[in-house]
Amino acid sequence: MLRWMVRTAAFVVCLMAAQAALAQTEFSADMVNTGRDGSPVQGKIYFARDKMRFESAEKAQRGMGGALIMNLATQTSTVIMDQQHIYMEVPAQMASQRVAYNFFRTGDAEAACADYLQQARNKGGSCHKVGSETVNGRSTVKYEGTSASGESSTFWIDPKLRFPVKWQGSNNSSGELRNIQEGTQPASLFEIPAGYTKMDMGGMMKRPQ
Repeated sequence: MLRWMVRTAAFVVCLMAAQAALAQTEFSADMVNTGRDGSPVQGKIYFARDKMRFESAEKAQRGMGGALIMNLATQTSTVIMDQQHIYMEVPAQMASQRVAYNFFRTGDAEAACADYLQQARNKGGSCHKVGSETVNGRSTVKYEGTSASGESSTFWIDPKLRFPVKWQGSNNSSGELRNIQEGTQPASLFEIPAGYTKMDMGGMMKRPQ
């Protein structure tokens, strides 16, 4: 359970604080893994002004509820484990070491390459805008980029959300957001539930993968 939550934290997001102060449309959406047969729903995303919450659909089906809460302003992540009534903080460096795809916010959907290339894994890489395209009924701007290590990716930025709503990368790491619902998200979604105990990960971060 613990390892899965950490891997989920790494997969879901590597966020930048540079755009945290910008006003942005809040929304919720289903995250769909289009790299697998049947395009299964991977989880639910809730996005507030400077916070994000991810809930895994697979774990919810197994009765093992939990969530990953990220604070974009402080670049910190917290894993909530409902079954055990505990939570733990995930160091930013751990996520950056194991990230499979980088979600990021941009200040300008028409010039998102600048924000893409600011990410640590993309510095020294390349990026260019392809053009406009509609994804699930929403207007987007399509980009193609290459990370510093040579991994290619394509992503579609929604100008209103200023956030990727579709992505394709190496090793079948592709997906998209569906059932996007714009609107203010409850503050309670991004708070640690009352009565939960903090778990100290201690030297766990130093264990070999």
